[in-house]
Amino acid sequence: MDNIDLEVLKTSSQWLAAGLRCELVTVLKTWGSSPRPEGSMLAICEDGRVVGSVSGGCIEDDMIDRARREGLARTQPGIVTYGMTADEAHRFGLPCGGTIELSVEPLSVASKLDELLQKLADGQLVARRLDLQTGDVSLSIALPSQSMQVSSSALVTLHGPRWRLLIIGAGQLSSFVAQIAQGMDYAVTVCDPREEYRDSWHVAGVELATGMPDDVVQAMKLDSRCAVIALTHDPKLDDLALMEALRSEAFYVGAIGSRLNNQRRRERLAEHFDLSQEQLARLHGPIGLYIGSKTPPEIAISILAELTAVKNAVPIQLANNVAEAKSQLGMPPTGEVCAISG
Repeated sequence: MDNIDLEVLKTSSQWLAAGLRCELVTVLKTWGSSPRPEGSMLAICEDGRVVGSVSGGCIEDDMIDRARREGLARTQPGIVTYGMTADEAHRFGLPCGGTIELSVEPLSVASKLDELLQKLADGQLVARRLDLQTGDVSLSIALPSQSMQVSSSALVTLHGPRWRLLIIGAGQLSSFVAQIAQGMDYAVTVCDPREEYRDSWHVAGVELATGMPDDVVQAMKLDSRCAVIALTHDPKLDDLALMEALRSEAFYVGAIGSRLNNQRRRERLAEHFDLSQEQLARLHGPIGLYIGSKTPPEIAISILAELTAVKNAVPIQLANNVAEAKSQLGMPPTGEVCAISG
């Protein structure tokens, strides 16, 4: 499963190869409520087809309408603002609730999409610099700590997985976790030294490691953009790996199992591996948010929901109820970014 932005790039490349005009749209800045974060991308084809998203749908509808009526005649990048004035809302028959600034880039062979896609296929994290005055594009290796940069002269966007996830165990649940995580922009590694499990592993785009999990954890040199999930139920595989992970900078470490099994796991880690109470407190187990999940796909969603809450620094007790969480965090009621200007 590709993440949304990779799907946008691949589809744009296919449109260009078919001789179709298309444009790449990137969210530069938002004010008020916005359903898509800065850096989100959308591509639109001259026939009105779109892939990706920059809003809740109203902006996409306007772009599709304009493409079908006027075509895609832009020759240089430009900045477009969709606003929330009452007159504009009435004119387009749209609700209002925010303002969003977008870059619109006409694509061509000079956009270097194929070169970018090859670098991403090689596992590189790439910075793509677009000159907003000339349309010139350059590519360079990026660091995970970098973020999107916008100035009056250039837009630098990052492409490629900036987060890493290690899954211990190559079972059925792991396959669902891996597939969803790839769509969430994680570079996923699955580790399982057991031949009977790894021989049946078939998830495209996931690295399969066959060494002992604790050795793999050490070799990955986990940093603050890494997560580790133990899904084997086997202490011989899980415990040593969890010990190494809890001593690392990984932002999330979790293990599957019942409350009783997780309590016993904590006792083993404290007794045999000399982990401190602070380190043990970092272990999430039983893993996942409680959503009544029973099937492997539901459990995978529960696990990744908790991982996402931790990544985004949302207190777990607030993550269970969206409305209550937003209210306690002081966030305003959600509105859509809809009306248009520019």
